[in-house]
Parts: sequence; structure tokens; C-alpha cells
Amino acid sequence: MRQKNIFWIFGLLGLMASCGQKSTNCELDTEILDQDLEVEILRLEQEFFAANSSDDFAYLMEKYPEFTQTYLQADLYPSSDTLAAELLLIHQDSAMQELNDSVQVVFAEIQDIEQELENAFKAIKYYFPEFEAPKVYTFVSGFNSDLVVTEDLIVIGLDYFLPPTHTFQPELARYMAERYDRPYIVPMIVTALSSRFNNTDPQDNTLLAEMIYYGKAYHFTKAVLPCTSDQFIIGYTPEEIAESFDNEEFIWAHFVENQLLYETNPFEIRKYMGEAPFTDAISTKAPGRLGRWLGWNIVDDYVMNQEVSLSALMMNPDAEQIFRQSGYRPRPPA
Repeated sequence: MRQKNIFWIFGLLGLMASCGQKSTNCELDTEILDQDLEVEILRLEQEFFAANSSDDFAYLMEKYPEFTQTYLQADLYPSSDTLAAELLLIHQDSAMQELNDSVQVVFAEIQDIEQELENAFKAIKYYFPEFEAPKVYTFVSGFNSDLVVTEDLIVIGLDYFLPPTHTFQPELARYMAERYDRPYIVPMIVTALSSRFNNTDPQDNTLLAEMIYYGKAYHFTKAVLPCTSDQFIIGYTPEEIAESFDNEEFIWAHFVENQLLYETNPFEIRKYMGEAPFTDAISTKAPGRLGRWLGWNIVDDYVMNQEVSLSALMMNPDAEQIFRQSGYRPRPPA
């Protein structure tokens, strides 16, 4: 359930009280912004679609070795020549060229993504000085890969993030496809990067441990992106967020009365943590992944009541301690 070194993000994907927005200072300190760190996103899809021969692709594969190994998975092919020939066929396909043309129109400019990602990397490095910013590329995969995030490399599959109203869409359930849109790109990347700092107890397989894990991940993302709406962090609509807060007492009562916190059955855990259009065990009107949302609230209370730093939070592997010391209580409806 928790990946450490490489994160294939696929639906990884909460305003205060009645409006559903968590209270956070929406400013980055000048000490964060003044750091000497720049992000340049390389548009690899443009270089690859401009290639006209196997030799051109062989050159690009040699030019970008990390991309070739990690994203194109070169080791799965008999030889580099085989991969180059395969890439030539793919990029000469008329449907792929049409998809790329659409991406180039929608993402003609990506300075906003570049700036948001640069600020995020600066914030992460501020809180975690050992962090080294990875290289960032974009690509058009033909809906084969949305995001790849490793310590050294990030690849954004821009075709996945075409607007939900666009003709080209990934083969995903509608409730998931709605979350594949431009405003979700950087929050998804930051949430994936949080796993590098999210210490856990590998012996703890309880639902509570999963809840706290995701709670820490979302808290990390909000701390790094304080001006980003919770909608784009957890992937709920504003209405779902508001309704979840309005029903928090009922949701919490369900977890307590059914003694779910220390549940270890993976099938039961999936009901509250896994991707789904709704949390059927609670209500068909309740959004999916409610355990993650509840874990976020618990972690927020822990940080507020114990006054712990972001680094101290992420280093703490003890989900039980975080829960007990959070003093968590559901917010009554406004």
C-alpha cells in the first residue's frame, strides 16, 4: 500500500467547518522563496514527436538516460534498437499525433505549473534540507502513464491532464477522471514526494495506520502548497468536502461503533481507503476514501495540539501515538 522509491500515481489522489476549507496561512515565507533553486520543465514530447527516424530516437534515448531507463523501461526490450524502432512506430501513429497536437494546444504554456512546482520544491527543501530537486519532464504516453515520481526524476503525462470535457480521455471511471485536470498536477506530485519523508511502522497493518499515513501525506502537501484548495489535494469536490465536515460526527461514530481503527483485514480496510465513487459502508452519498479524509483531520489536530513541526510529524512512525495525542474530536455541524 505504501511505496517508497518510485510512485506510479494513479488516483492518488479536503474548506474550515461549514465551508469545508482547512485553515492555513496562504503565504510562503520570503525565506522559502529566496532560496537558490530553479525548476525547468523539459518538454520531451516535443522532442520525441519531432524525431523522424530510429536514429533520432536512439539519440534522444542516449541524451536522456534516466528517462529511458525509468519511464521507457528500456530493460524490458531486447536491445536499444528494438525500443527505438518501437518508439518510431508509436510516434508516427496518426492517433498519437492527433493526441499530441491536442496536448500542445492545451498546454502551449506551462509557466504556471513550472512556478508552482518551483515554489513547492523550495518549501520542501526548507523543511527538509536534504531534499534535492529532481529533473522534471513532460511527455505524451498515449494514456499509458499519468505521473512517474522518483527521487531523481518526475515525468508528467500531459495527455492524462487534458480537461475533463476534452474529446481525448483516459479509460478511467468518471469520478476519477474528473481529478485528472491541470490544477491537480502539482498537488499530486507533492503528495507523491511526501512518501519519501513519511516514516511508518511496517509491522502496523491497521486501518488507523493507513489513515494516519494518508493524513500525514495530505498535511505535508497542504504545508508545502498552502494556497492550494483542499479540493485539489484530496480530490473531493467542494460540495463533498462541505458535506463531509457537516457529517463528521456521524462518520466518526461509524468508525468507533464498528471498531474499525484496529481492523487489519485488507478487504475491510479497502472499503474506507481504496478508490471508489462512494464509501458504501457508510452511505452511497459519502465520497470514497473517507478514511484518508478522516486521517487528515486527525493529523491536523495532532499538529495543532502538540505544536510539532512538519519534519517531526513526518519522522514519527507511531500512528497510535499520533492518534492518542491528537485529541481528535469531530467538528459539530455549523
